[in-house]
Amino acid sequence: MKIAWGITGAGHLLLDSVELLEKISKNHNVTVLLSAAGEEVLKMYGLYERVEMITGGYYNELVKENDQKFSFPITGRFSLGKYDLLIVSPTTSNTIGKIANGIADSLLTNAVAQAGKGKVKTVIVPVDLESGDLETVLPSKLELDLCQRCEVCEAAAACPGNAITPGIEIDLLKCQGCGACAVACPFSAISAGRLITIYMREIDIANTAKLYEFEDLEVIEHPSMLKDHLNL
Repeated sequence: MKIAWGITGAGHLLLDSVELLEKISKNHNVTVLLSAAGEEVLKMYGLYERVEMITGGYYNELVKENDQKFSFPITGRFSLGKYDLLIVSPTTSNTIGKIANGIADSLLTNAVAQAGKGKVKTVIVPVDLESGDLETVLPSKLELDLCQRCEVCEAAAACPGNAITPGIEIDLLKCQGCGACAVACPFSAISAGRLITIYMREIDIANTAKLYEFEDLEVIEHPSMLKDHLNL
């Protein structure tokens, strides 16, 4: 199969998505489409290189939104029916809100729109599916209550991206998600993978509900449910 897999800027379900992406890339042609935020978040969580390693070659490209400018020429493949399946996982509420209201001004929203025009099946895994609380994982974070503000910050010295301002914060746009800072800090002031609880907004749930009416588009709750579409 020729599959296009889109990744947007959500941390929730990101690792699950990457793990399944790695698995299907062994038996299928997979083009990975990264929104600008998706690229940033993959790096924050230390997953970018894993995605980069499974791509390369025709119909196995790593396509970044920032390289596609404003016309997103890669999405022409969908209107021509060149793919068998488009997956967007994880899908942020921002992306879903645009899709639900017919807006196609980004790489992923344009891909979904063109897939509809080309009769390419689309499967979306939203992060905002049902009302209520949701636990999600944070990238690396400087815990100020544990930071001893050492004269020489060992965590900052170990960071390959110079992302740490000692005693202040981690610049997540520079963070590579490698975890070297957490290992280096003698006071365990760097946390990684900490769970937090967030509350789903009703407007985001309502936008997701609109997608159930779209032709050739299916909404599922977890990447593992994609196995039915991929014969895994």
